[in-house]
Amino acid sequence: MRATETLRRADLLQRATLVLNRSWRPVHVTTVRRALCMVFRESARIVCPESLQTYCFDSWLEVPIQDPSVAIRSPRVAIAAPEIILLANYNRVPCHVAPFTRRNLFLRDDYTCQYCARRGPSNRLSVDHVKPRSRGGSTSWENCVLACVRCNARKANQTPKEAGLRLLRAPTRPRWTPYLNLRPTQHMESWSRFTPQSKRKANRR
Repeated sequence: MRATETLRRADLLQRATLVLNRSWRPVHVTTVRRALCMVFRESARIVCPESLQTYCFDSWLEVPIQDPSVAIRSPRVAIAAPEIILLANYNRVPCHVAPFTRRNLFLRDDYTCQYCARRGPSNRLSVDHVKPRSRGGSTSWENCVLACVRCNARKANQTPKEAGLRLLRAPTRPRWTPYLNLRPTQHMESWSRFTPQSKRKANRR
């Protein structure tokens, strides 16, 4: 097997897979590698995103692979990387609170300056206190946002209003979801029907 193919397969095996409990509610995000192991051990089944039909490991092998870029190949078989799996027995929904950490703040704000909407790597963004700490501002979900170097320098020890800046949105504590450790750009389109946001939108129609 060529080195490039080996690297492609390794990356694909580390891709995210959504885990649903027995009631089809999202509870976790795992890797493709781990998902396939769970399906092989019959503790989960693979969900087809289009039809929502579920498959065991052997039956999933027989499903035609529509997109070659998601095919995991060995000398004997080829299998499509699952995007969603359904647990066979687990039916609980974990209850967690998103801890306030630098990493989680970057994930919440999607590596985007909350003043000018400029996106960038972590070394070009900093944590800004909306109400400066020197004025009693806390280090919390509700008072911290990401800011690029330029906006942070402009704001300095002022409030956004004093600096002539406007927040893209008010900072809030994120509701815990299985996707907390993923950037929004890593979410799969096929997951959308299982997210609380999509359900709320459907209820408003």
